Amino acid sequence: ITGLIALLGRSGLLTPMLNSLSNDSWNLYGLNGILIAHVYLNMPFAIRILFQQYQSIPDHSWRLATQLKLSSIKQVVIVEWPAIRHAVWLLLGFIAVICFNSFAVVLALGGGPKATTLEVAIYQALKYDFDIPMALVLSWVQLIIAGITFIAITRLGSPSWLTIQTPKSRFKPIKGMGFVIGYSVIYFIIWICLLLPLLALIPNFLPVLTNMTLWLSLLKPSIISLAIAVSVAIAATLCAYLMLFPSRNISNVHKKILYDWLTTHGMITPAMVLSVGTFIFWLRKIDIDAWGFIFVWLLNLLIVIPFAISQLRPQLHLYDKNYKSLIRNLKLSFRQRLSIEIKFASPAFLMATCLAMVLAIGDIAIFSIFGNNEWATLPWQIYSFAGTYRLAEASLASAILLVLSIIIIYWFERLQKHATN
Repeated sequence: ITGLIALLGRSGLLTPMLNSLSNDSWNLYGLNGILIAHVYLNMPFAIRILFQQYQSIPDHSWRLATQLKLSSIKQVVIVEWPAIRHAVWLLLGFIAVICFNSFAVVLALGGGPKATTLEVAIYQALKYDFDIPMALVLSWVQLIIAGITFIAITRLGSPSWLTIQTPKSRFKPIKGMGFVIGYSVIYFIIWICLLLPLLALIPNFLPVLTNMTLWLSLLKPSIISLAIAVSVAIAATLCAYLMLFPSRNISNVHKKILYDWLTTHGMITPAMVLSVGTFIFWLRKIDIDAWGFIFVWLLNLLIVIPFAISQLRPQLHLYDKNYKSLIRNLKLSFRQRLSIEIKFASPAFLMATCLAMVLAIGDIAIFSIFGNNEWATLPWQIYSFAGTYRLAEASLASAILLVLSIIIIYWFERLQKHATN
């Protein structure tokens, strides 16, 4: 979001060009910015999911398509579309729910009441107007709509497609020089578009790069964000593993499906709704400000557990299917069985921890309800800078958060490759 402001905001790098094309009517804030930001945030996710589906196409399907000399169009219709069709509908529904539950994007780029959402309206009703009845009504509306959407998504299939545990084939792109050139151009344009907001941060934070006072002021939020992310990720992975025990030991198919649904339904639970409900419930019972950090930690844990479960479930079910009977017959001790199981599923454990950590380090919705500036996290510090038009400071803080996220993902993927080998 900060990168988009640096690129397309009032003093953005591309704003003069956009103003010349639109007769000085370009404005990032409002529906324009919200839609652009959601495309930037969700397109890489959609690309990764669809690429996983392409990798699940068996090699013999590609070979058969080559032997039959199928045209590029027929190859799409006969080979590719049947493989990705199921995931496409699930993906569309899931992204729609993500956008519906969006908070940070609308809070930063909404530009006023004309382009607000239920999440932001809930936040304003509670934090600015302290209108608890209105906040409750809006929360129920948000929860009901999100729940109905989730039920519709689960009727299309299991959310296991979110995991990366899919068989990999030698992905073969569509043949034909025209398609190759077209794909190359599209690929290049997408890469440039995705990188531009990140590159736009650089000229913005260069003036404050040597400001040691600013660096020191960002050190504490960075440490707090990392501490929350690491502890939440470890706890979420452990909770996800323990919560899967009943599902793995249920033989009844219908009960298994029901339990799987119960463990993952929180995947689309709006963080704002969960936060508001918790805030109102405990408001008259305890000092919310004194317990704010605990609530931020616990609610982040509840939000990321379903995502950790989605990563662990396929690998653990595969382990049970292939080795559970053998392990039982060998009469190994609990410690030995646990060691073998964890070693087999270690790539999934690492990916679950990585995903939970990245989700937790970027939280802003939960912090907006329970947090305060005395122990501000890095995302909230970025929002505070951007909200007071200190774009240089916001760009530097955003760059730090980006680097931390890259380090987390790179390190865990290295560990995952080592565990796989």
